[in-house]
Amino acid sequence: MKIELLPDKKVYFASDFHLGVPTEAASLEREKRIIRFLEECSVDAQTIFLVGDLFDFWFEYKNTIPKGFSRFIGKLSSLSDQGIEIVIFTGNHDMWMKGYFVNELSAKVIHDPIQLFINETKIFIGHGDGLGPGDHSYKFLKRVFRNPFLQWCFNWLHPNVGISIANFWSRKSRAQANDRKEEFLGESEYLWTFAKEKEKEEHHDCYIFGHRHLPIDVEVGEHSRYLNLGEWLNYNTYVEFDGQQFELKTFEG
Repeated sequence: MKIELLPDKKVYFASDFHLGVPTEAASLEREKRIIRFLEECSVDAQTIFLVGDLFDFWFEYKNTIPKGFSRFIGKLSSLSDQGIEIVIFTGNHDMWMKGYFVNELSAKVIHDPIQLFINETKIFIGHGDGLGPGDHSYKFLKRVFRNPFLQWCFNWLHPNVGISIANFWSRKSRAQANDRKEEFLGESEYLWTFAKEKEKEEHHDCYIFGHRHLPIDVEVGEHSRYLNLGEWLNYNTYVEFDGQQFELKTFEG
């Protein structure tokens, strides 16, 4: 994917909103905060990347989507109508996006990590789930959840049943414990390890991931960085790129 960034324009990256948890009231408060963030971005944004787990659960039936999140979806629609490009990566909680955001918002929906060029800056970007060493149980589950036949089977469940099952599963998520803050693991940071191994194969100026739920900005090599976008239950962090510099920032609005 290539973006020719116009003068005085910026690219924004955010992830892991986990809308829907831990309670309706807390989710609504966070949704309104995210909308204020998107309103600020709209002043100079050319492209906004939303890098997975926007919802704690999302599944698109043929004629049905999960209830709620109307303010957030409406805001994305408004941004798209303004000419701002919206790019959505699916995460481990919302990997079942299909055509809704493409058809309704003209958004790009991407399911796997990609190589991204913004002018001459080369970026490797994705949600981050299933990358790096270890976590073999999740990597197996990811293959199961992405199996087209099993998705077809789930699609035939009545939405009241399917979404109830999914919400029960979602309650096991760490996003439910919204008071929990992650700690930096040093050399055991699996996405940092992935980035360093990837850098040995091919140089990228920056590696951008979500999933880890911890804002991180560390060197990968002499001329490369790993940025993790954090999450919006505790940190409200995002990355801003003006064509020259990446900056990991906290939304205070």
